[in-house]
This record gives sequence, C-alpha cells and structure tokens, in this order.
Amino acid sequence: MSAPEPFGLRSLPKWDLFYAFTLLATATIVLTSGADPLGRDLTSCGLLLFAAVWYWIFGRSLAAAGTAAGRRRAVFVAVLLALFVSAMVIDGPAAWYSPAVIAQLFWTLPMTFAVPTVVLIAFTPTAISAMEAPDRIEALRQAVPAGLIFCGLSLLIGHFISRMATQSEAQAELIERLEASRAEVAQLSHAAGTSAERERLAREIHDTLAQGFTSIVTLVQAVESEWDSAPPAARRHLELALRTARENLAEARAMVAALSPSALDDGSLEDAVRRQAERLGEVTPIRVVCEIQPFETRPSTAASVVLLRGAQEALHNVRRHSGATVVIVLLSVAEDFVRLSVRDNGTGFDQQHVSGGYGIAGMRARAEQVGGRLEIHSGKSGTMVELEVPL
Repeated sequence: MSAPEPFGLRSLPKWDLFYAFTLLATATIVLTSGADPLGRDLTSCGLLLFAAVWYWIFGRSLAAAGTAAGRRRAVFVAVLLALFVSAMVIDGPAAWYSPAVIAQLFWTLPMTFAVPTVVLIAFTPTAISAMEAPDRIEALRQAVPAGLIFCGLSLLIGHFISRMATQSEAQAELIERLEASRAEVAQLSHAAGTSAERERLAREIHDTLAQGFTSIVTLVQAVESEWDSAPPAARRHLELALRTARENLAEARAMVAALSPSALDDGSLEDAVRRQAERLGEVTPIRVVCEIQPFETRPSTAASVVLLRGAQEALHNVRRHSGATVVIVLLSVAEDFVRLSVRDNGTGFDQQHVSGGYGIAGMRARAEQVGGRLEIHSGKSGTMVELEVPL
C-alpha cells in the first residue's frame, strides 16, 4: 500500500490546462473586443501573461502543498492580485481571466482568507464598469446582479475545491499512519523470524560443527595415546581428524554464504532512508537531495529504528509545514555514532510555540532511549533537524 498523492498535486496537470485555456481565451477576447486601443490590449495581455508565469514559477508548488497560510502564500497572492487587477483596469475584458485567479486563490489560501478575496475579485469588474459609465448608478444597478451570480458560483466552486482537498489530505494522513503501523508489524515479524532463524542455526550447528569438533577432539586424544605405541593407528586417526576439520570448514563456509544476505542485510537502513527521501520527491514538487555515507560498522537495530523514525518524521514535517522547495538529507557515520541531518529552505518555525503532539517530542524521546540526542535549528532561512545515535 502506498500513500496517495495530495489532491492538489494529483490534479495540477488538469488545472494547468485549465489556466492555459483561460489565458488563451481571455487574450483572444481582449485583442478582438475593439473596446480599447491596441496598446492597452497588449499591455493587459502582457500583465495576464506575467500572472500565468508567476503562478508557474512560484504558485504551483504552493498549490500542491495544501492550504496552510504563510508568508510565501501572502506574497504570491499579493502579486497575483496586483497583476490581475491592473490588467482589468487597463482593459475591462481581462476580467474573463478571473476563473483562473479564483481557482488559484482557493488552492493557496485558507477558506477564511480566500472567501473575502474572491468576493472582492467578483465585484471588481462591476466597480470598474460603473466608474467608466456615464450614469454610474444605472451601471451599478445593471451590473450588481451579474456580480452576485458570479460571486455565488465562484464561492460554490471554491467550496468544492476546498472540500476535496481536505478529504484528500485526511486520506493521505490516514494512509501514512497505516503505513507506519504496517512498518512496526513488519519489524515485529522480522524479530520473530530472526528468533526462529537463530533456533534453526543452533540446530544446524549442533548437528554439523559441534559434532565435528567433538570428533576431532576424540581423534586427537586417540593420537596422543597411540603416538608411541601404535604409530600406524595414530597416523590413521590423524588423517581422520584432518578430514573432519576440512569437512567442518566446508560446512562453516556454506553456512556463512547462506547467511550473508539475511544477517548482514547490507544497506537496509541506508536504503530505507533513501526510499523515504525519494518518496517525498515523487509526491511533491520539492527537490530532494539525498547523500548517504556507506557504513563500515552497522548500527544496532534500536539505533536503526530511531534513525528511520526520525527521517520519516522530519520529512513529514517538511512536506506538511515548511513550504520548502529544497530539502537535503544526509546520513553519515562519525566516530562512534550515526548522524542524520534533514535541512530545508522553508519558512521555519518558533520552537517555543510548537503545538503539543508526538512528532518532535517522540523523536527526542526515542533518541534519549538509545543514548542519542536531537537538535533542531529553525529560522527564516529554513529548518535543520540533526539526530545522532550511538552505533
């Protein structure tokens, strides 16, 4: 079972086509309306094109990340509205681009901020047309009903978008919890399998190596007693001891060869951390850089669990809260401990005002249980989570 992509991310290609079609249709209407000079038409179309580029390079990642408010979202919305309103003031038919703007507002703003902003956008063309009309009162009386209808439809569509996004986020969070539970069950199953494998090995060793060594000891003792009195018998027993030793050596090599993939399990922690990082890059627009140093000494099972849980929690926080565009994951060995570092270029957070929960507290508790430590540095330039546990 794999976690579904966020609704915004999964739907972005369709919305991109909708925005492109709306831009093309609006530009066609503006250029063919003939209501204003060509220079004003071109200027208005240029502003709409800038608004589309602004969405592509800046707003697209915000739309995929969800509806959490933040400074980057405020900047995006402010520039978007400035470009769109300017285009409408220069050339009224530019208002046909409003469906694209309204959809972007609902993707990037919480409902409490999106609703009044959309209402303002819906009545802006009405206000502009009234200001340009000779009889403003009559123009308002004629335009207000259309503005009300457009506003109602916009809010209805926005409610639909917000509801789908909320349901998708809840489903994704539920799937994440189920995956975490499944990982814990898999760990318990692995522990049970390891115990059964140890019992099997004990039987194998008893039936092969232990019995062989017992035979060697017996033969050597016989050689000691026969060395002077019966040299031929001593020589024969010595040959048997040598043959038994060679057979035991072959058995030991066969057992080691059979155990290597299971016991050593090279790269298990490294691969698990890499998979978590790659998954973040697959379901979000965030660029993920993952650097993992090969281990000469493998960490303990407890340390591996702490590191993996720390990576999962840190990447989860990057996805849900940071608004980052780049995250760097480093896993390395230094002296007698393993260090995990997750750093992003997001908005950061105030550690003194973090809401209660199991996230950071759970990471710190796990680290302390195995003698490790957790450090978090957060500011305007981003957040760095550093987790160290002994080997």
